Amino acid sequence: MESYLSSIKKQFNYYKSLGDKTIEQLSLEELRKEFSTDSNSIAIIVKHLAGNMLSRWTNFLTEDGEKTWRNRDSEFEADYASKNELIEHWDKGWHCLFDALDSITKNDLERIVYIRNQGHTVTEAINRQLAHYSYHIGQIVFLGKLIKGNHWQSLSIPKGKSKSYNQEKFAKEKSKKHFTDDL
Repeated sequence: MESYLSSIKKQFNYYKSLGDKTIEQLSLEELRKEFSTDSNSIAIIVKHLAGNMLSRWTNFLTEDGEKTWRNRDSEFEADYASKNELIEHWDKGWHCLFDALDSITKNDLERIVYIRNQGHTVTEAINRQLAHYSYHIGQIVFLGKLIKGNHWQSLSIPKGKSKSYNQEKFAKEKSKKHFTDDL
């Protein structure tokens, strides 16, 4: 279970880095771009993720993950005054998550925590949030690619480069490590 905690932190860091690298490529106007009336901009998705993180991970082991002070509906209103403000809120959510993860021990993994009065083991709650965040970060990356078009800087293996990427990987000795260790 020690490897689970280490691995999960690396997974969350990986998804944060995908969001960071996407946000870095975009202006505030691009971060606010909505493709249709009921769609969410990257700025709105960031606000929702940060709000979710602050709610879920504040006092993670002792309080329900849906805090009474959370106003989820307001997370879907684009109101960042600057890109810096957006990044600060994004980072605040992630810091809350990582601080909570750092406080968890392997003995906590089977404890029951609640989200909207629904019991989860700590492991289940962590997995739920990882899936939720990776889902939305995939949206962020996809929207970033649509917005930037030909000016997009790839965050993974660029189109047409799989063969050379695999050659480089298979030229190395086999080893056990997390896939993000080389990023």
